[in-house]
Amino acid sequence: MINTSPAPHRAHTIVVSNEKGGTGKSTISMHLAVMLMQEGFSVAVIDLDGRQGTLSKYIENRKKFCRLKNIKLPIPTLFTYAPQEDSSLIAANRENISSRINELRREYDAIIIDTPGTKNYLFDEAHQHADTLITPMTDSLIDLNVMADIDLESATIGKPGHYAAFIWDIKKQMAAEGRGYLNWIVVGNKTSNYNSKNKSAVFEYLERLGKLFGFRFTPGLKDRIIYKELFLEGLTVLDMQNPAIRMKMTMSHLAAKREVRSVAEFICPEE
Repeated sequence: MINTSPAPHRAHTIVVSNEKGGTGKSTISMHLAVMLMQEGFSVAVIDLDGRQGTLSKYIENRKKFCRLKNIKLPIPTLFTYAPQEDSSLIAANRENISSRINELRREYDAIIIDTPGTKNYLFDEAHQHADTLITPMTDSLIDLNVMADIDLESATIGKPGHYAAFIWDIKKQMAAEGRGYLNWIVVGNKTSNYNSKNKSAVFEYLERLGKLFGFRFTPGLKDRIIYKELFLEGLTVLDMQNPAIRMKMTMSHLAAKREVRSVAEFICPEE
């Protein structure tokens, strides 16, 4: 997936997006960035949700941890943007972001863009550059509304939801412009540790929707406390074996690490 040819250099752009907050976009973005850097790729990350700035704070915590412990960990290059309130500045701000992404494509192997949880011009601009789209989804039946109208009584799927319709428009635009295929992946994220009927139902619907809307589905990261704890120090489960950290690997750490690697391998399969 990641471009390793000498020239012309063009980074693979991964957009992490869902038209809803609280699905764990920043956690996936950070872990994927660290994993790619551990494998030798250069990575830039763009936080387009600068007002909340979860991914930016994650990286800030990581830099602080490295300074305090006097150690070196892979840290992706960060760019942060927030939406302009003044409508007269929106066009210029959007053009600036587009230019920045095109510049980074020539400088890095991968670009990871963390999007806002609500649709705005930054959300839209991110998708214009996507090679791979990762959509984290929780195991809530209510959250499926962004993907499709579903009649739970009859288990029938109606018209596409507003997010799925938006992605369909992006796909049509890419086809009209002769651009490559959008690699769309939906990840079951922040899910319960228990195999509940609710989670099973959500996953079954997502498998069905994938065949209709053209995405691949995989179970992702469970709702583990360890991810929240590591955020405070800017760490990922992939850092735990670093001898400079010397953190004891618990069963939760090991399970989380397997989850992260499974998702990353699904997103970036070895060629």
